[in-house]
Amino acid sequence: MSDLVPPPPRSHLTAPGEMVLPACVTEAGPNAWFAWDEFFCGMLANPHTRRAYTRAARDFFAWLAPTGTQLPDITPGLVGRYFHQHPGSIPSRKLALAALRALFDVLVQRHVMLLNPAASVRGEKYRVIEGKTPEITVPQARSLLASIESETLIGKRDKALIAMLAYTGARVGAVARLRVRDLQDDGTQWLLRFREKGGQEREIPVRYDLQELLLQFRRAAGPVHATKDAPVFPSMAGRTGQLTHKPLSGNDIYRMLKRRLGTAGVPDRLCPHSFRVATVTDLLAQKVPLEDVQYLVGHADPRTTRLYDRRQQKVSRNIVERISI
Repeated sequence: MSDLVPPPPRSHLTAPGEMVLPACVTEAGPNAWFAWDEFFCGMLANPHTRRAYTRAARDFFAWLAPTGTQLPDITPGLVGRYFHQHPGSIPSRKLALAALRALFDVLVQRHVMLLNPAASVRGEKYRVIEGKTPEITVPQARSLLASIESETLIGKRDKALIAMLAYTGARVGAVARLRVRDLQDDGTQWLLRFREKGGQEREIPVRYDLQELLLQFRRAAGPVHATKDAPVFPSMAGRTGQLTHKPLSGNDIYRMLKRRLGTAGVPDRLCPHSFRVATVTDLLAQKVPLEDVQYLVGHADPRTTRLYDRRQQKVSRNIVERISI
């Protein structure tokens, strides 16, 4: 019968150099191979989560390998000792613990392990009151937009893109995924349909100045915007100044923004996410209801929206300036 046992699955990851299972998973037999493949390929739909959880699991098994411990023999104490020496930040350790708990759950369900050794391991408490992303101020945002030339094709594109970050609070990934069909006129106003992480879709109206910038770029783009599946923000073909039919990626947008910040003399520690912080803070300061701001920026939980609120930071700065020393 042993001749009929299938080989370990080798297609559970996208990275070409990471196709080999950890030794203790390979040695645990077909049920373990199946559980590993099921968890990383079948149960984790989000590619970012898949990569992060895969890295966390591989790091743990690499640490465990010199001990020769088999999967069924992993104890809560071993898992705890691993995290005592883990060099990552508290959020990184919490993510790694979540990955191991989820993986071991599947291994238990597939009868590879009797109990989940990570289930009783306590994670560290971590409470975030305010996010770490720096906020772009209103004067900085205005200065940045004013510094971008409107005569060139790339200038029209970059100005419309940065204005969209500022006036919608959208995530950079959602902006990169926009297609021509996502910009629509319903007869009374223009609307943008964003596809956010987690499969969420939301439709928001386009303010007039952003509408003008988008339509100006759309007219200048010509044939590149001829089909509904064309990207709203296409990339450029090198230094030719000609648009391609490929979309800008999130990394492309990040690099473009960094260049524009340098040209405008605005601090380059800012990033695309800085506009979301500014949008949330500005609207909450104007007493816009939290649930309305939450919908605009696409947060599932209002507590996440509060992390973007920098009003308390401004209050604290005013307080420390009053110290009489």
